[in-house]
Amino acid sequence: MEYSKEFKQALSEFSSVEKDRLIFRLLKKDKLLSKKLYFELIDPETTDQKRNQMEENIAEKVLLASRYIGNPKYYLVLIRKISAEITEHIKITTDKFGEISLHLLLVNKILESNEKLNQQRFDNVYKLYIYLINKIVRALILIKKTDEDYWMEFDELLQAIDLQIHENIYLEKLCINNSFDFNWLKCEYIPDHLDLIIKDIKSQGFLR
Repeated sequence: MEYSKEFKQALSEFSSVEKDRLIFRLLKKDKLLSKKLYFELIDPETTDQKRNQMEENIAEKVLLASRYIGNPKYYLVLIRKISAEITEHIKITTDKFGEISLHLLLVNKILESNEKLNQQRFDNVYKLYIYLINKIVRALILIKKTDEDYWMEFDELLQAIDLQIHENIYLEKLCINNSFDFNWLKCEYIPDHLDLIIKDIKSQGFLR
C-alpha cells in the first residue's frame, strides 16, 4: 500500500502522545514487529547469540520430534513448526548467514535419524524428503549470493548432508529422480543460475 503525501503529513502532525498510543496499538496487533523493534532497540543479545540459541533449539526439538517418525504426517507438522521458528528468527534479526546455516542444520539434524527413517515405507516419507530437498536447494541458491568467505562453513554442513543422503536409500534415489546434482553440495560447484535451473526442473513437475 502506498501512502499519499497528505496522509504522511497528517501523521506527522500527531502529538508525541498520540504517536506513542498509535505505536503501542500497532505493536499489540503485530507481535513480530514488536519482537523486531525490541531486538533492534534494547535487546542485549547479538544476532550471533540469537543464532546460537536457535541452533540449540533446533537440535533439541528435532530430537524430540524424532519420537514421532512413525507418524509421518504429525512428524512433518513438527518439522514445519521448527522451520517457522527459524523464519521468525530471520525476520527479527535479519540474520542472512543464519538463513542458510540454520536451515541446513535443520536438514542435518533430521537426517541424523536415518536409522528410523530408513525403516519407513517410501510413501510415508515422500513428502518429508521432497520438503528436505527443497530446503537444501533454497539454501544453495542463497549461498551463491553470499560472500565466498563464508563458504568454508557452509561446506562443512553440506558435506555432512551429502554423507547422510547417501546413507538414505529412498532420499538418495529421490534426489536423482528429481534431477538433483550431488556436485551442488560443494559451494564452488553451485551453478551461477541455480534458481533458473530449479525453476525449469519444477516446470517439468519435479520437486513437488
